[in-house]
Amino acid sequence: MQMSKRCLAVLLVAVLTLGLYGASLIDWNSEDIQDNPLALFNQKETIRVWYGDESLANYISSAAVAYGEENNVRILPYYMAESDYLEAINSATLGDSDGMLSMPDVYLISHESLERAYLAGLAVPVDDPAGVMNENVFPRAALSSVSYHGKSVAYPLYYETSALLYNETYLYEWARQQAGKADGEINVEGEGGEFEELDELPDDENSPVIFDEETIALRTQQFFERAIPTTVSDILQMADSFDPPEGVDIFSWDVSDIFYNYYFVGNYMNLGGEAGDDRNQIDIYNQETISCLGIYQGLNQFFSIDSSAESYESVLQDFLEGKLMFTIATTDAVAALASAKEEGSFAYDYGIALMPDPSPELAGRSMSVTGAVAVNGYSKHKDLANDFATFLVDGYAENLYDLTGKVPANRNVNQDNGALQIFLAEYEDSMPLPKLMEASNYWIQLEVLFAKVWNGEDVNALVERLDQQMRTQLVKN
Repeated sequence: MQMSKRCLAVLLVAVLTLGLYGASLIDWNSEDIQDNPLALFNQKETIRVWYGDESLANYISSAAVAYGEENNVRILPYYMAESDYLEAINSATLGDSDGMLSMPDVYLISHESLERAYLAGLAVPVDDPAGVMNENVFPRAALSSVSYHGKSVAYPLYYETSALLYNETYLYEWARQQAGKADGEINVEGEGGEFEELDELPDDENSPVIFDEETIALRTQQFFERAIPTTVSDILQMADSFDPPEGVDIFSWDVSDIFYNYYFVGNYMNLGGEAGDDRNQIDIYNQETISCLGIYQGLNQFFSIDSSAESYESVLQDFLEGKLMFTIATTDAVAALASAKEEGSFAYDYGIALMPDPSPELAGRSMSVTGAVAVNGYSKHKDLANDFATFLVDGYAENLYDLTGKVPANRNVNQDNGALQIFLAEYEDSMPLPKLMEASNYWIQLEVLFAKVWNGEDVNALVERLDQQMRTQLVKN
């Protein structure tokens, strides 16, 4: 009997010892344990994902649930509305947030902040477990936007860029008006502008020319097929030759926002190279840039747009109300137009085209910004973090547009949406905003430059000054 009691005591001590050892391995501060103490018997591998744009909430939450159920892990999303989002990530990572926040393993960030994140160790080269970081999945601009010194330091998720909206109903009316003119020919670059199948014009130039209905219909179709402008010169030609309905303007856009102006100089104004990370590449002051800005300045006299009175929202609303033939818009216009068309408030046909070049001799290039998914360099779960990041940009990306209105950078989704495919084509060859920390004011300085150019100041002097300013900033640092 004594022996039995002694054995039982030893056994109890052993059980308690093992229990204490096992308890030391449990993360008692985890959300699972705090919310439900019974969860300690079923702990899952957990990672946290931060995002700073509230419109992404449904997408991140939905993706977290789908991925968690499929892989038997726990993904905890956090919306962080900090003014200095990256600093908040850094503080939580270093444990300087008073214990209120756990560091993110994965976070969403705008691509131009990636240099700062990488140098702080908050972003590291991605593992790309699914092999998606190539041009079969993402356009060149997407890959350049997340590249830093030749390494992909994040995954591209969504993008923003600009394209040309046009009222197709007015475009057809312009074609019909040209069809009735004896000398009405359009010379679109690469098209020739000849109508050989038409009847010959009379020798007497003073004799009136009257086309029959069949000929007018044929001419109208020919003009219409070549009517989408490929250069700003084409738009100016239309403005000279079109008698629009009362209250309709030919062309207007938000001239106060660099995002809708940048394509004028984007092909020639270079800061940081294709990836925006090379301090040795500065080419702002050149003849092509000056010529493009000269064309831009001339448009003020032609279209008389008041930069202080117009905004992107007001211009897009004018287009939706049928008051504009052409405007420049970002990807949000796709949903706005589709909704207005479905509701019946937009009683016109419309189209979306690539941005026109400044002239037949000078090429344009739009600006782009890419929303990226980065893996925290201090995460203890990098493999899972990389896998979930890949899921966000590839495995679940087909849901992004419907849940957020943001357009996926993944070229393999939304292929049945013709309007988004036009924006994707524009994005493909766009110029990502530079990542260089010392040039973080570049966007603002460009906006100031365009405003001064629009109001008639000396183009040459303005461009030279910006070039010198950027060189000074980069050399000092």
